[in-house]
Amino acid sequence: MTPEMENAFAAIRSEYGSDSIVRVQEMMESGKQQRHPLQKGAKWVLPGISQQPWHDPYGHPELAPVVHAFEENHTAIKKELEDAWAERRAAFSDYEHYLSRQSDWQALYLFRAGGLVSESAAAVPTAFDVLKGEAVDTGKLCPLLECHFSTLLPGAAIAPHCDLWNFSINLHLAVDIPEDCGITVAGETRSWEEGKCLLFDYSFEHEAWNRGTRPRTCLLVDLWHPETTVAERKALVVLITEIRKLMGEG
Repeated sequence: MTPEMENAFAAIRSEYGSDSIVRVQEMMESGKQQRHPLQKGAKWVLPGISQQPWHDPYGHPELAPVVHAFEENHTAIKKELEDAWAERRAAFSDYEHYLSRQSDWQALYLFRAGGLVSESAAAVPTAFDVLKGEAVDTGKLCPLLECHFSTLLPGAAIAPHCDLWNFSINLHLAVDIPEDCGITVAGETRSWEEGKCLLFDYSFEHEAWNRGTRPRTCLLVDLWHPETTVAERKALVVLITEIRKLMGEG
């Protein structure tokens, strides 16, 4: 560990207790990351997190208010997204996944690089306000990742892959869903229901596709996994931020 990490970890232990970030330390030790076979592509696996690919969107008291807020505002969110797609197309960009970049996968970011994307507030104000009030201001959003409208063009497919870690969880609000779209997580395929949310652990292998005739759009929100603690979240932000600095990623 770097001196910055050691000092930050010591401060967290002082505030939350000597055992408060043991799982984070275990995750950092080679050979101690026990994982499901379908998590083999994930970089980091925090010990003790349930090996459960799909989650009930309403099943976690911490996350349920976020789910309800997005679902209750779906009509306005969809209308604003449609207007932005028609009138502000330049605000969308090719999605740059850590594994690849796809021109048939378009993104409009609301949160990125550790902060809200203020330019998006004018284009999609309802989604922006819900995200800020329910996820950012409450500390439920994982600041190491992002939130964006994810638009798969007709014929687009996202190849099977695991995302980086299991200590955050992915929320999908189904904004605009044509027929012949789907997502598979750990071998189980589901469809989006417009206006409803899906919640899954994307450290498990997953893929998605749009075989329909018009774009498919979901709002993707990266939230802290509800089985992580406040102390662990602080330590994980320090750890990943420092690793990114060492790798020249900011």
